[in-house]
Amino acid sequence: MDIQAEIERLVQHPPQEWGDREFAIFSKFKELLNAGKIRAAEKIGEEWRVNAWVKHGILLGFRLGTLTDFSINEHFRFFDKHTYPLQRLTLEHRVRVVPGGTAIRDGAYIAPGVIIMPPAYINVGAYVDEGTLVDSHVLVGSCAQVGRRVHLSAGVQLGGVLEPVGASPVIIEDDVFIGGNCGIYEGTIVKRRAVIGAGTILTASVPVYDIARKKIYRATEGTPLVIPEGAVVVPGARPLQGAFAREHGLALYAPLIVKYRDEKTDAATALEGALR
Repeated sequence: MDIQAEIERLVQHPPQEWGDREFAIFSKFKELLNAGKIRAAEKIGEEWRVNAWVKHGILLGFRLGTLTDFSINEHFRFFDKHTYPLQRLTLEHRVRVVPGGTAIRDGAYIAPGVIIMPPAYINVGAYVDEGTLVDSHVLVGSCAQVGRRVHLSAGVQLGGVLEPVGASPVIIEDDVFIGGNCGIYEGTIVKRRAVIGAGTILTASVPVYDIARKKIYRATEGTPLVIPEGAVVVPGARPLQGAFAREHGLALYAPLIVKYRDEKTDAATALEGALR
């Protein structure tokens, strides 16, 4: 089955024309998502390519689905589209999910060796690669791509994106460390071995000032914000211009790259092997 061609064909047909064959196509599509064999974005050489057809397939699931009672009992009531239940992990997946309120939606790929601390939420289309730690109160949004050996500290939010279908999802490459209460949104790409200091917010609308290299990084129409490899990013501020702003000492939030990764940084951000 050419799953891409089938999904693209289904997009052109209204739901009232769908039957058992269409549900079988979607089930196969979701099976491939769960196995990590297809993904919303993939790296080709040094560039990331968005697979819009995969997002189309995920959106089809919402159109195909009917609202279903997923309640555990009378005290824990849940309702969602029947096409997106919670994922059924088994011991054979070799994913460590610590008890306490974590939810992984069907259609997300969680690689062997991933550790998920409670509570955390991983949405449909997300891809979390081997050896990554997802700490408490972390959101991995729809279609977010997370590489190997990434540390998502407590309270990290990775924004999701399904529409527009051509928009880049949040991408975190291998060996990135993201400190507590960070927010990374709007298709930002964080290159490998970068360190994002606690409380940093990265969005398409906020430029990043590289003090070490004397550069400014911005998103443009059609291109995401890209944090360079090995960059160490912390929250900062820049003064506002104008008499009123100067009078009141006003400033705008501005993420700063203060240096690039070195041995001291590696020691401070090393994942504790004993936890694994």
